[in-house]
Amino acid sequence: MGLSMDVLALLSGVLVGFVLGLIGGGGSVFAAPLLVYFVGVTDVHIAIGTSALAVAANALVNLLGHARAGHVKWRCASVFAASGVLGAIVGSTLGKQFDGQKLLLLFGMLMIVIAAQMFFKKPAEHGCEIELNASTAPKMLPLLVLYGLCVGLLSGFFGIGGGFLVVPGILAATGMSILSAIGSSLVSVTAFGATTAANYAFSGMIDWRIAGFLLAGGVAGGLGGGALAAHLSVRKQALSKVFAVLVAGVGCYVVFRGALVLLGR
Repeated sequence: MGLSMDVLALLSGVLVGFVLGLIGGGGSVFAAPLLVYFVGVTDVHIAIGTSALAVAANALVNLLGHARAGHVKWRCASVFAASGVLGAIVGSTLGKQFDGQKLLLLFGMLMIVIAAQMFFKKPAEHGCEIELNASTAPKMLPLLVLYGLCVGLLSGFFGIGGGFLVVPGILAATGMSILSAIGSSLVSVTAFGATTAANYAFSGMIDWRIAGFLLAGGVAGGLGGGALAAHLSVRKQALSKVFAVLVAGVGCYVVFRGALVLLGR
């Protein structure tokens, strides 16, 4: 039984990492549902805590690549992440107290919202390369703090990296280019995931063995997805729409299963 769960966790990690490498985000929303319905983790909170750890590690790996390429605006990213960490602490603490099945049901609804946002969003326009300094701080700083707190709260509550929310938040607060926003968002995704994982670990709600296999699979899948993305770059918009439909399908399944469990009580 243990070996079977290990293999299933490895395969789940490969899928999550592959999607992250291919599409550039969103794959982490699959982690918790996969742990519950595919791997067989029976405690929803342990699934969320374990997936949060994997999200943080995968984001860190991707962050290193973007940092080397100069795509991270560190001042903006640091303010957004620092504010969001406070929100993630509150959110993850609330999430631990929330009924597991109800939390999973809300998670499924969130997946449907994410899918709709990904499916209907327009290709991002090129912004300007802007920095946080003495002249831009009066306008930019309050927005970075506000968006960071809100996104961190949601990220911590659901145990996700929240990249699909971080990128729009950074864009709205700064107006930087989409490439810089994606690179900068990974600072927050790493910080939020690590904060949530630490909070859950403090309560003993992480399966470290499963997390190890999930992480190993994620690294392998990310390499494969990244390599394929280079060949399919012209079709990335179409791939994102296909992925959005898949997320919506999984979200509907999670909502359906969660509703059945709650109605059966």
